Amino acid sequence: MKFHINKNYFLYFVMIVFVFLASSAMSLSTTTPYLSKKPTLTFLPKEFPANPILRNGSSFPVVSAQGAMVVDLGTGISLYEKNPDAKLLPASTTKIITALVALDVYSLDQILTVPKGAGVDGQKMGLYSGEQMRVKDLLYGLLVYSANDAAMTLAGSYPGGYDAFIDAMNIKARDLSMENSKFTNPVGLDGDSQRSTAKDMVRASEVAMRNPEFAKIVGTKSITLTDATGKIKYNLGNVNELLGEVPGVLGVKTGWTENARENLITYVERDNHKIMIAILGSQDRFGETKELIDWTFSNYEWQKVRISMPVADGKR
Repeated sequence: MKFHINKNYFLYFVMIVFVFLASSAMSLSTTTPYLSKKPTLTFLPKEFPANPILRNGSSFPVVSAQGAMVVDLGTGISLYEKNPDAKLLPASTTKIITALVALDVYSLDQILTVPKGAGVDGQKMGLYSGEQMRVKDLLYGLLVYSANDAAMTLAGSYPGGYDAFIDAMNIKARDLSMENSKFTNPVGLDGDSQRSTAKDMVRASEVAMRNPEFAKIVGTKSITLTDATGKIKYNLGNVNELLGEVPGVLGVKTGWTENARENLITYVERDNHKIMIAILGSQDRFGETKELIDWTFSNYEWQKVRISMPVADGKR
């Protein structure tokens, strides 16, 4: 059977299809013109923290410290280094980590009992076994007077005991990316493997100074404390000779043993700039720290950084 198609009907069908396709194309072109529109890029200025720039012709100081580091905390830029990764004896700068662990686990008003054996060698408040002390007052003894018996009380009262406290110190060190540090006691005695570095101590102290209570304590020149009963008084003076003497010095911690020599971590605020200095194994920690402070602010200038950044359609 053959099919015969009327030419008139065929032409009529073709015209209908053409009209349909044409109208569909026109509809798409009028409803989606934005697809081909390109975003307008504009450039707006963006300010970044001022960068420390070493002045031309500056010479670097020579210090006796076995490890030293100066860091601009606003940018994280190292301003001075001498063996910053050398593993050295931290002495009582260890107590920065001791304090951070204590602040993690205890409340400031919590009362602890001084354990037997707290009176180890070195600097002490004179606490006696069985005496009750507030954690806040033990932290003042630890960080202002560098009291070893305060450190031993905080460690010995830790949940799980003394050894668990030491474990917590090393966990804290790892959490702070202190890659070359290990602690075997909370005091800073020269243990077989107790080590840290100038870089690690800068890192720990930077984090510690963010804690308002810690910053307040290490910035205290002198204080009178009592035991929990209020009957026994302790008059403590800060062993940091630069505190209150050198403009801008606000802490952090001293350290000394015969083998470690002199250590000092120092936080400085001056002209809206924040600097952390670590000195380990020095023959003159206070003199060399003051020299580094003076050198830093005399030889660096902070320049504002402003860069034009592209943004779409003027949006920041």
